[in-house]
Amino acid sequence: MSAPADARRPRRTADRLGLPALRGHGLFITGNLIDSVGNGMLLPLGLLYFTEVQGVPLTRVGAAMTAGQALALPVTFLAGRLMDRVGPKRVVVWANVLSAAGFALFLLAREPWHIAGVHVLVQGGINMYFTAQRTLITHVTRPGERRSWFAFTGSLRNIGLAAGSAAAAGALSLFGNGSLRWLIAVDAATYLLAAACFAALTTTAPEPDGTPPRDRATSAGDTRRYLVLVAVNIPYVLAQAILSVLVAVYTTRALDLPASAASLLFVINTVVVSLCSTAVTAHLAPKVPHRAVSAGYLVMTAGMGAFALPAFPGAAATAWAALVTAIVLFSVAEILLGPALSELSVTLTPRAAGGFRQGLYQLSWALGMVAAPALFTLLLEAGPLLPWGVEAAACVLALLAVPALTAPARHRRRTTR
Repeated sequence: MSAPADARRPRRTADRLGLPALRGHGLFITGNLIDSVGNGMLLPLGLLYFTEVQGVPLTRVGAAMTAGQALALPVTFLAGRLMDRVGPKRVVVWANVLSAAGFALFLLAREPWHIAGVHVLVQGGINMYFTAQRTLITHVTRPGERRSWFAFTGSLRNIGLAAGSAAAAGALSLFGNGSLRWLIAVDAATYLLAAACFAALTTTAPEPDGTPPRDRATSAGDTRRYLVLVAVNIPYVLAQAILSVLVAVYTTRALDLPASAASLLFVINTVVVSLCSTAVTAHLAPKVPHRAVSAGYLVMTAGMGAFALPAFPGAAATAWAALVTAIVLFSVAEILLGPALSELSVTLTPRAAGGFRQGLYQLSWALGMVAAPALFTLLLEAGPLLPWGVEAAACVLALLAVPALTAPARHRRRTTR
């Protein structure tokens, strides 16, 4: 007997939007959203809080923040080992508690070494969270819906980041810098609330795929393929850093546009990714993740060219049109790349969702985010075209490396018997 029309209608709407089946996942959705709100509040708070409220010189704050984030890099591997022992849910819970503790200690940090220490805790929690979060998705969702869940959580993340940033900006505009202490305290509380949501989850480890044990040569090939995936991910990590590190400085200093230009581009990116990720992933993106990655890097390369166009001699008049085109291309590439790379990170090899390889994959994110500010500012100082040219070249190299992610035919036949 077919379901009543009114029972089928909500699912058809969800299918058109590309949404996975959300029923029964309220805690997981809420935890992801609240964690993203906390991250969004972090972006405008850290530097401003320590310089304006605690009175630490800007150069010392910047150096201390960079040192703390660098010292937190090994946490990715520690989190991976921990995940193999206790499972991804507990690691995600502890990650949020660690970030909450770091933010709470912001209120006591007054010296550069204090600032470095609290950023070790905060960044360590963030690294722990993202090391385990992808594997946690495989423990709470069905295999056939994983890429749609990666797209959906990506949309949630953008919505949460925007909400957190808007809340912080609103409080600062209404109450001034005096509200920063309260915002820090609220930020710590959001991480504790997210931890409570994740702690209440019911999870089920994915069933073994039934493939025979891999011989040593095959396992070595799997390791090489996963290392290729890590390398292929790095241009995407650097592209993600472009929005926070490069766009504002480029538009104001190199193109002489008002500061509002960067804000407009951020809004466009947030709206496109938040509203279109699930539908594009479900209906337009290639179904095979390798092909989605290739398509994403083609679009990203075009986006880098559009960003660079106004910096060419005599092309200043194209600035607004070129930048809007660039951010739309960038957003489409982000939609294609993010879910597909995340899916590959947990499915590329039999042990891809395990702690060591997830730690390795997350290390590419952590290293890229630490290196991006110095890399892009150095390139921009050398010339306004260089950052976009270097990133475009990196995208082309990643595109050329994508075929190496495919397993040899003899291994594919072996695993499907």
